[in-house]
Amino acid sequence: MIDLNRSALILVDIQNDFLPGGALAVPNGDSILEAVNALARHPFRAVIATQDWHPSHHCSFISQGGPWPVHCVAGTHGADFPEALTPEPITHIIRKGVLQERDSYSGFLDNDRATSTGLDGLLKGLGIDRVVVCGLALDYCVMATALDAISCGYQTDVVPEACRGISSNPTATLEKLEKQGVRLKNLNTF
Repeated sequence: MIDLNRSALILVDIQNDFLPGGALAVPNGDSILEAVNALARHPFRAVIATQDWHPSHHCSFISQGGPWPVHCVAGTHGADFPEALTPEPITHIIRKGVLQERDSYSGFLDNDRATSTGLDGLLKGLGIDRVVVCGLALDYCVMATALDAISCGYQTDVVPEACRGISSNPTATLEKLEKQGVRLKNLNTF
């Protein structure tokens, strides 16, 4: 049985711009909300939501030479959590991609692989040794967060039914995660 008192649930980038109708929508991204809310009702030591929180001229935007359309600009509706995400269980928010010149897929480190978001320190300070990761998009930010959690020494679980990716076939991403030591868990495991 999982000791939830030493576990944190990490909700990765469940934001309006990544949901249907958003600037960078993940296909069927809203279909995870029921599963995410169900997970968050369990007595985790912490429920931490990551949030893309970009300046208006962020390096990841196509207009700045990056690969993505403008999305999750700090303080906008697109950067907000959706109304359907139950806010009460969230104990902490980690904002990432906050520097204009650097992106951050992972909830732990910016893409320069050197700049911390503060998530590792928060988890260690709370006495967490296991993380459960879910959210958007499975093949980008969820995967990066889960792999960095493994690198930081956390037992790491991903709940596939509480994730959606850009790719319509998540098999390759899930296999990559498992090969790196991430365990795939069903919602009914908790």
